[in-house]
Formats: sequence, structure tokens, C-alpha cells
Amino acid sequence: MKVMAADPIVYVVDDDKAVRASLESLLESAGYMVRAFASADEFLMRDEAIDAPSCLILDVRLKGKSGLEFQRELMRAGVTQPIIFITGHGDIPMSVAAMKAGAIEFLTKPFRDQDLLDAVCAGIERSVRQREAERENDQLLGLFNTLSPREREVMWLLASGLMNKQIANRLGLSHITIKMHRSQIMQKMQAENLTDLVRASDRIKDVTSNN
Repeated sequence: MKVMAADPIVYVVDDDKAVRASLESLLESAGYMVRAFASADEFLMRDEAIDAPSCLILDVRLKGKSGLEFQRELMRAGVTQPIIFITGHGDIPMSVAAMKAGAIEFLTKPFRDQDLLDAVCAGIERSVRQREAERENDQLLGLFNTLSPREREVMWLLASGLMNKQIANRLGLSHITIKMHRSQIMQKMQAENLTDLVRASDRIKDVTSNN
């Protein structure tokens, strides 16, 4: 079930009930919607998907699957939700590993409320940027999918720096035909000039190579 939500949401995964309650109280007082879970598996089994910017506060030493293991699992699944780690038994190698894997912050208990709220704010801002980039990528791929196979072929060659005449010679087509394809490509891709088209093609390559 997908739930539409205007306000950002913060997910909390911590096996300490008192800690969950404390975090929920703090975050709700700051205006965030909060969903708390006792384990990584419980988080994964939730039956709702909330359509809003979000971040995840994750305890490092959970029972069963650890927070760091769960972070790696999310990365393998392509989930880019910003993560804030909290722990009562942190060490430098552990924090370095978490941050290298993309964590927003690594806080050792007891931590100041403001430090956590600052980290959550940074996580939500990153989530907003990620969602906007995903929307732009989806729109760009939608435009790209309107191109015919021949138009795509011509687009890649244009983006590589070849001139119309060079493309015509390579594909065994007339110069006029390539000019017509180029015009259609620019229109369909909503590109005002060749620079826009090159940028779009580079972004399409990045998006498709990461999927």
C-alpha cells in the first residue's frame, strides 16, 4: 500500500524499545512523521510505502542482522535512502566503513538531540535531491524511448562529436536524411542545441549503466 505524505518521514530501526520511544518523541516534536521498527527484517516487511522524502536512523548493533550488514544489503538492492547510524559501542573502523558506504552521520550514544536533528535534516535534504534527480532521469528516459532505433544510433554518433556528413558516410545514408534525423532527435529530446543533446546522452548512459 502506498501512502501519500507531504511531510518528510524518518524511519527508525533500533531493538531497544526505550530508545525507539525517545527518538519518536524527539522527531515528532521537530515535525517529522516517524515509523519505528525493532529489526531490519521488520522494517523490510512493512506493508506501506510512503511517498515522501525520507531517511533511516539505524542502530549498528541490532539483534540478528547488524546495521552495517543491513546497509550493505540495501546498497546491493539499489536502495539509496540516506542512513544515520547510532550506536552505544562504536569504534573508528566501524564509523569509517559506514561513512564510506554513504552514511550521513555516525553518532555514538549518548548524543545531543541537536546533533541527531541536524543529521536528519541533512538526510532529508539529500533524499529531496535524490528524488528530484530520479524524476529528471525518468523524464529523460521517457524522451529517449520515443526515438526510433535509427534515431538513437544517430544520436550516439552526434554526441560522440561526429558531423552530419561523417555520420552519413558511416551509416550509408544521405546527408539530407541525417539532417532530418538530427532535427527529429533534437525535437523529441527537447534539446535546444548540440550541447544539450550531449549532456542528455551522457546522463542516459550513466542511468542505464547503473540499472
